[in-house]
Amino acid sequence: MLAVTSRRALFGASLLAALCLAAPAQAQAPRNHATLAMVAEPQTLDPMASTADLVGTIMQHVYETLYTFDAKWNVVPMLAESMPKVSADGKTYAIALRRGVMLHSGRELTADDVVASLQRWMAQSPRGKALGNVVDSLVAKGPQAIEIVLKEPYAPLLSQLALPSGMAAIMAKESIASPLKDFVGTGPYKFKERKPDQYVLLTRFEQYSARKEPANGYGGKREALIEELRFVPVPNASTRVEGSLAGQYDFADLLPTEALPRLEKAAGKTVPVMTPAFGFPYLVFNTKEGVAASQPVRQAIQIALGEGEMLAAGFGDTRFFVAEGNHFPKGSPFYATGGTEQYNQRNAPKAKEAAAKAGYKGEPIRVLTSRQYDFHYNMALLMAEQLKRAGFKVELNVVDWATLVQRRNDAKLWDIYVTHSGQFPEPMLSPPQLGDGAPGWWDTPAKKAALQAFNTASDPARRGALWGKVQEVVYTEVPYVNVGKFNGLSAKSPALDNYQPATWPYFWNAKIK
Repeated sequence: MLAVTSRRALFGASLLAALCLAAPAQAQAPRNHATLAMVAEPQTLDPMASTADLVGTIMQHVYETLYTFDAKWNVVPMLAESMPKVSADGKTYAIALRRGVMLHSGRELTADDVVASLQRWMAQSPRGKALGNVVDSLVAKGPQAIEIVLKEPYAPLLSQLALPSGMAAIMAKESIASPLKDFVGTGPYKFKERKPDQYVLLTRFEQYSARKEPANGYGGKREALIEELRFVPVPNASTRVEGSLAGQYDFADLLPTEALPRLEKAAGKTVPVMTPAFGFPYLVFNTKEGVAASQPVRQAIQIALGEGEMLAAGFGDTRFFVAEGNHFPKGSPFYATGGTEQYNQRNAPKAKEAAAKAGYKGEPIRVLTSRQYDFHYNMALLMAEQLKRAGFKVELNVVDWATLVQRRNDAKLWDIYVTHSGQFPEPMLSPPQLGDGAPGWWDTPAKKAALQAFNTASDPARRGALWGKVQEVVYTEVPYVNVGKFNGLSAKSPALDNYQPATWPYFWNAKIK
């Protein structure tokens, strides 16, 4: 039986009921731990050091942010006491902190911890760096309040502070180091142990300070009802499927779409969970070094691509994808058609001609991909064929996800890499290439001008129109290619109760029946 949730509402629908074919209660050994099968080994547990969703998924249980998102993607307070007081000119944000919030080290969180954490975030995270460029000052105002003063209005500020990916994580100031070695946050779970390629183990934080509001998406009251969370790397997608069917996992993330019929027939062991409009796959181009550093070459590659074919290769079943060039769906404030005539051209002769004019001389285009995300790999295979038809020489480098995340930081090692992101209501949240310093290193006057206008506009209607200009620049300069939109498939055990499907799966408020 398939559990479905609206991706726009993120968590709005309840999971469909599933039969639990269990032995009588007295015959069952009680347990209070969950085994959670993830797509790979996280390359780091530092939530600021990587924009990888896997890192955010795990470490959002350990660290919290000043703000977070409710079930309808509204920004709501988490460690902040309430929404900020914003000056009339939109430049000064006064943020009061909740009192009595305990760190995992046993002392109370203070404004000094928050300031130190945000300073580190603005120095290290691509999204933080983008915000840091417009921050004039960040100071503590007494023990339980901070003040952020901007050089100019910055509409995405609170959304940036709320995102779990590349997280503005609040941590104990004495734990701050590079690299991070002690993971001391305020979350409902605390870090206990990591055994590389085996598991990351988190345990319930008994002194956790929960909000009083009812749970609502990522917001509201969080309770660690499961004593231990064991995040297990299971890189092979088929192994995650078979483990789910065998009842080996309480949760298995991002399963191949072709597994759905088998999962639907195995309700006694597992329950499939589909999240419509979950996210978008995209291709990142190396604009700094190598063959893709040439904008005309990137444009020629874009002409060769057939994104519809790539989505079909990645997801198969048409229930799992939508091929459209607008980065945001119809009905969204950011729906725009600017540049979309460049989408899904699949024109090999035209691409070959454009490549010749661009001075392409047959250099290998190094495509970096991984099989941990099955659809990444399948799309890369199809893309390689499309590029070869247009006369490009393609070198497909297939590595594990942790290696890909590491290699993409070195501009000498790749020309294109395949990834994906959640579909969010605020454009500046993703992809991180819209920020500063993310792999791909897109940094041009046209980008800066379009984003400057977009980010300083406070009127929502005005921002909607200005996003169309940003989208046009993306299609013209081709720093990345948004392939389309897709639905996510995961699975949970019948014993995992009150799990709410989410872009970054979370397990507070869930329990083992």
